[in-house]
This record gives sequence, C-alpha cells and structure tokens, in this order.
Amino acid sequence: MRAVVQRVSEAAVSVGGDVVGSIGRGVVVLLGVTSDDAATDAERLAGKVARLRIFANDDGRFDHALVDVGGAALVISQFTLIADTRKGNRPSFTEAARPEEAEPLYEHFCAALRREGVGVAQKSSKR
Repeated sequence: MRAVVQRVSEAAVSVGGDVVGSIGRGVVVLLGVTSDDAATDAERLAGKVARLRIFANDDGRFDHALVDVGGAALVISQFTLIADTRKGNRPSFTEAARPEEAEPLYEHFCAALRREGVGVAQKSSKR
C-alpha cells in the first residue's frame, strides 16, 4: 500500500462536473493498493497518516497531526502509484490490486482513519 499525502486548506474532487468529495483543512491522500496488501496494512497506514506531524504550531514548527488540528481527509484511489517503471518507457501495473480486491482495502483504510478520529470525505450517493 502506498500513499501520497498533500496538506491542503481545502480540496474537492469532481467527476463529470459533479463534486463527489470535498473537505476543508486537512489532507488529500492518493492511495495505491497492491495485490499483496491486507487489512493490517490499511490500519497501519491510516494510523501513520492520522499522526503525521505536518501542521504548524503557533511557532511555525511542524508539530501537529491531522487529529490534533481536527482536519479531514479526502482519500482518492490511485492505482498508478503502484506502477513499476524500472524497465522501458511503459509502466507495468501488475503489482496493483484488481478493483474488486482494492476497493475493500480502500474502504478499510477510510474506516481506519475514521476510527483514528479523522473525518473522511464521502462519495456522493449518486455514484
């Protein structure tokens, strides 16, 4: 499991012009799931994301975590993070989990973040 975490003051994702998720202050997490990942990997990574000290304190030092500032997470499934680019110019995605394997782990990651006390943006009920 691999994540790219970006601190944001606000963020939104739209699909076909419809906003499917949005947050205020917090983080955007691009989440890649491999075929070898398990629920324990999702739990560990969610705990790490929730406790990353990437928010400034009053002195400007990165000393606060997402849970400390009451921030939220916008989690986006991103299989391209699992690309293998070691050979040639065409990335290989053979290590990426198939959608039917990745989606439950994505959901488990989001649920684990919630258990850590982090609000997680939800997809629109239309999708």
